[in-house]
Amino acid sequence: MFWGKIPPASTPMKLTATAVKNAKPKEKPYKLGDGGGMFLLVNPNGSKYWRLKYRILGKEKLLALGVYPDVSLSEARQGRDEARKLLANDADPSEIKKVTKQAQLLNSENSFEAITREWHKKQSNIWSDGYSKKILDRFEKDIFPHIGSKPINEVTAPVLLSVLRRIESRGVVDTAHRIHQNCGQVFRYAVVTGRAERDPSVDLKGALPPVNLKHHASITEPDQVGDLLRVIDSYEGFFPTKCALRIAPLLFVRPGELRHAEWSEFDIAKAEWRIPASKMKMKEQHIVPLSVQALAILEELHPLTGSGRYLFPSIRTNRKPMSENTINGALRRLGYTKEEMTGHGFRSMASTLLNEQGFNKDWIERQLAHAERDNVRAAYNYAEYLPERKKMMQQWADYLDSLRNEKKVVTGIFNQTG
Repeated sequence: MFWGKIPPASTPMKLTATAVKNAKPKEKPYKLGDGGGMFLLVNPNGSKYWRLKYRILGKEKLLALGVYPDVSLSEARQGRDEARKLLANDADPSEIKKVTKQAQLLNSENSFEAITREWHKKQSNIWSDGYSKKILDRFEKDIFPHIGSKPINEVTAPVLLSVLRRIESRGVVDTAHRIHQNCGQVFRYAVVTGRAERDPSVDLKGALPPVNLKHHASITEPDQVGDLLRVIDSYEGFFPTKCALRIAPLLFVRPGELRHAEWSEFDIAKAEWRIPASKMKMKEQHIVPLSVQALAILEELHPLTGSGRYLFPSIRTNRKPMSENTINGALRRLGYTKEEMTGHGFRSMASTLLNEQGFNKDWIERQLAHAERDNVRAAYNYAEYLPERKKMMQQWADYLDSLRNEKKVVTGIFNQTG
């Protein structure tokens, strides 16, 4: 017989952070209740899940509140309280969660970052690896951290401008203009794929300060070109580097294409260097006709590097090409500052003087691999104007010899017959 007060009805003990942390797995799953329908499910493998049991319209349901320790006890309780508020208004928290998740997924798929990466992946099929990486690096550094998660239709002209202003404030106005252009390409891709209504980047025309165009430093005066060629001939450093310096003005390819040149790409019998599409900026094969002078340099170089992969290997190992700074470094040692001449400047030199000499502009542009990429022109033809370009390249080499030998420069010195 019980003498005294009747004890009150027992109420569930609430969990503590320590109890949750110390809950050990058993042979079978078990639950630790926290009240209000919420409990911690502890599985035999040690995983712990927050769950909320509730009833709506007479049906019992479970709502996942997260996984411990990613979701703490207090966070799980907050989720439980929010769910019970929905229930008080006859709303099913499980259905609300499902709809919210679908909306988040839709926003994620239509986010500026997701669409940019999709556009970039497609464009990478026609870009070189280096150029593709450069474009993505710009977005990852300057754009995604600020607007990457936004649905693309929420990236308005003022929003985009605020990001471009950040870039401009670093003093890299040219980069801001390039990213503005890239963003416009992303918006137009989103428009044609039905995920954006318009391209807001067009509203920003004139919003950024103009770029003070600085072309790659180059020597284009004929008498100074002659001086440069003679100075290059006097170079006393690593012989492959000297050969690269000597052949650069003859071929006027991009510095990256030159330093990655491989012996297997050269057909001496045809006097051609066929650069694979994978190495070209626009991922299209390019043919470089080899003049007699260029072939002579290759003949001198072959005994030294011909047994390896690269024409111009690193000074440290023949398994890697020379570094991207080698040519510019050699020019500095020869006394030319970065404001006077660069490795890229050999292209400007050739373009300027060939145009001044009256060569067909299309021949020059094709030899520079400046292919126009639009729907109007025919598909790129790497052999286009090849007979004419072969003659042009030989006459260009002869002209450089005349400058090196201090012959009198006469306008129209080239014989452009055929």
